[in-house]
Amino acid sequence: MSPAADPNPFRQPFSALGRMVVLVADADTALAFYRDVLGFSVLYDRTADGYRYLHIGLPGQTQVGLWLMPATTDRERDLIGRQYGGRPLLVLYTADVWHTGRHLRGHGVRVWDEREEGTGRSLLFADPYGNVIVAAQLPAR
Repeated sequence: MSPAADPNPFRQPFSALGRMVVLVADADTALAFYRDVLGFSVLYDRTADGYRYLHIGLPGQTQVGLWLMPATTDRERDLIGRQYGGRPLLVLYTADVWHTGRHLRGHGVRVWDEREEGTGRSLLFADPYGNVIVAAQLPAR
C-alpha cells in the first residue's frame, strides 16, 4: 500500500520488540549463563534442519528476548563477544544493583564500573563471551 493510499499515515508500524540476536560459540554454554545465573527463561527451543532456534527472555516478558545464535562462519565467530563494538549488549533493570553485583560475583562473573548517580545505580558485567551488560537500578519515585 502506498503512503498516499494509507488511511492513517501516522499509525505505529510496529507493535513490539521481538528478539535481539546474540552470536555465541555454544548455545548450551550461553543458555546456562543466561538461565542459571541471570534468571532468563527458555521461550522457544527447537532444532530444524540441523539448526537450533533458541530464544530466551525474562519471566513475564515473552514478547521480547534474545536469540542465542550459534556462529557458523569465520566472520560470525570473529564477532562473538564484540558484535556491539564494546558497547553494552543490553541493559537489565534490578531492584537492588548491589545485591545483583554480589550474586554475579558469587557465580564468578566479572563485574566492574559500579556507580551511583542521580539517575540511579549501575554496574557492568560480561557474559561468558565478553558481551557487556549493564545492571541498572532506577531511582525510587
